[in-house]
Amino acid sequence: MALTELQKRSGQAIVQIFETSSVLGDCGAVTLLPGDTGHLSYGKLQATLGSGRLYFLIKDYVEADGAEMARKLRPFLPRLERKDFRLDSHRSFKRHLRNAGDDPVMREVQDAFFDRTFWEPTLASADWIGATTALGHAIIFDSRIHGSWHHVRDTGITSFGNLASIGEKKWMKKYVAHRRNWLATHSNSGLHATVYRMDAFNELIDDNRWDLALPFSVRGLEISASSLDLTHATAPRASAEPFMGRILKLDDPQFIGEDVREVQKALKEKGYTLIADGIFGPGTDVAIKDFQTSQGLRPDGVIGAMTHEALGL
Repeated sequence: MALTELQKRSGQAIVQIFETSSVLGDCGAVTLLPGDTGHLSYGKLQATLGSGRLYFLIKDYVEADGAEMARKLRPFLPRLERKDFRLDSHRSFKRHLRNAGDDPVMREVQDAFFDRTFWEPTLASADWIGATTALGHAIIFDSRIHGSWHHVRDTGITSFGNLASIGEKKWMKKYVAHRRNWLATHSNSGLHATVYRMDAFNELIDDNRWDLALPFSVRGLEISASSLDLTHATAPRASAEPFMGRILKLDDPQFIGEDVREVQKALKEKGYTLIADGIFGPGTDVAIKDFQTSQGLRPDGVIGAMTHEALGL
C-alpha cells in the first residue's frame, strides 16, 4: 500500500525533529559534533562533509535559479568536493550556510535533494523487506539517514527472522530494540546518546501509531496539520486545499511519473509543443520556464504550488 503525501511528510518530520529539533526541519542548521566522522553537517537532515553529500547539496543550490547565496558559496565547492575538513572551523563558510537556510530556494533544493538521497532509497528498502506501514517507513528512513541500516537490518534478520515470517509490527518492534542496543554499545561512544531516537519510535509503536495519523508528538514537539505547514515551500494557493504534490524540476535523475505527465498535458493545452511522456526532460524545462514568464512567475523551472495553480492543476 502506497503512503500518502501526508504520511510521508509526517514520517520525515519525525527524523527532522531528531536532526534539528524542528518539525519542518531547520534548513540553515550547521552542526559539528565532537568525534563525528561525518564532520560538519548541514540542513534539515544534516548532509555531512565527510560523506560528500554536503558538496552535492551545495552544488545543487548554487546551480539553482535565484539562489541568493550562490555567489558566496560557489567558491567553496572545490574544497567541499575534496572534503577539506578545515571547513569544520571556517567561520565565514558556516555563516554563509546559515544565511542560505533562510532562502526559499534552499528549502526547495533540500526537499528535492533529501528525497532523492534518502526517501527514494527508503521506499526501495521498505519494498525489499515487505514493509507497508507509515511508521515502518519512518523507522527505515531514520536508519538510512543515521547510518548502518543494512548492517543492523541483516544482523536483526539473523537474530529474529525476516519481516514476512513474523509480521511487520512485531519485526519493527524487534528491530527498534535491536538497533537501540547496537547504538548503546557501539565502539563510537558518540552514538550512545542517540538511543533517544529508538526510544521515540518505541513510544509511537506502543501507542499504535502505525499509520501516523495526526496529531502526535515526538520529543515534546507536536506533529500536526498546522505544524507541518505543507505549503511552506512556495506561496499559498488561492484554493483552500494545500499543495500536496512533489516539487518538480529538471534534475538528474529525471523526475518520472503521472504528475509530470499531467503537467505536460496542461502545457500542451496551453499551446506548447512537447510529448506527454511523463519524463521531466529539457523540453519540459524550457516550456515551463516560458510559461512561468508569461504568468509573471519566477522562471526557475520549479513546479511548486504557484506554478501548479497557474497550470490549472
